[in-house]
Amino acid sequence: MTIKRQYILPNCTLILEGLSDASESENDVFTQQCLSILVNAECHFVKYNLELSGGSIFFENLVKAVSAYAQEFLSGLPHRRNSQTEYPQIHIEKVSNQNLHRLTFEPESAPEQQKSEIDLTTVELFDLVEAVDQFFADRYTLPALTLELQSLSKRHRQPDEPLVQRITPVAIGIASLAFATATFFIIPTPERPEPQSTPKSSPTEIEPTPLENKETEEEK
Repeated sequence: MTIKRQYILPNCTLILEGLSDASESENDVFTQQCLSILVNAECHFVKYNLELSGGSIFFENLVKAVSAYAQEFLSGLPHRRNSQTEYPQIHIEKVSNQNLHRLTFEPESAPEQQKSEIDLTTVELFDLVEAVDQFFADRYTLPALTLELQSLSKRHRQPDEPLVQRITPVAIGIASLAFATATFFIIPTPERPEPQSTPKSSPTEIEPTPLENKETEEEK
């Protein structure tokens, strides 16, 4: 009996069809049937009315390409992607100067086989990523298929500009600070002028006013 799994998102749908392993116990009727042998996989994109399909190799390469590119896109760090040696092959890359992500599907290595290219928006890309995530969360579908992704370190990030250009402003800033500090210690400290005191008149030197002289003459 064929088992079918569907992971439906607004912009894409992932459909898997396969069989259960005959060695699994048939007595536990309450347990959901496990799709352990993949027969056919289909990926539908609503906007393009396009279907990509294939067997187990197609689905494994799709999962690897989507997961690796999503990690690279979210982290901003280049990712060493898993090489795909078998066909059909799937690759995803950023479209230069556009907010688009190009998915390339190569059915065969023969040159007469035409490639299929789909330019996905970021929303469409993450609908595809969500469909793949739902598949991995489903423990009753291809439990033997696992994906190993290594965490990325920022030390693998390529510098945006040469090292000399990046350290030149820092070096100039340090040199300017050192020069300003040295100049500060070389310049002598200005002397503060002492305030000039105004001489005070002694009581004996105060001359009588004309009014006081007049009063003195009248008393006489």
